[in-house]
Amino acid sequence: MTDEIVSRVIGCIAATQKLPANKVSLDSSFEDLGIDSLDGVNILFALETEFNISIPDQGVLTMKSVREVVEALEKVLPAGGSAPHADGAAPA
Repeated sequence: MTDEIVSRVIGCIAATQKLPANKVSLDSSFEDLGIDSLDGVNILFALETEFNISIPDQGVLTMKSVREVVEALEKVLPAGGSAPHADGAAPA
């Protein structure tokens, strides 16, 4: 699990939910963060934009934690575990 992916996922979730990034951790559950299914869809869109990928809607509906999101992304990202940012810039 790369720190870059974890950081970007946490950043997306925090921004989408208007939470301080330090309140979101790899071990946070969606329930802990007050994330419902509609919020999950919004997070899905944010992650698709952030990583410039397409994520099947059904996959997100089964995810219940930040760790599950990161693990799922690692499966769909290109080899090497990183994807360009939405603005086309290389990951930092």
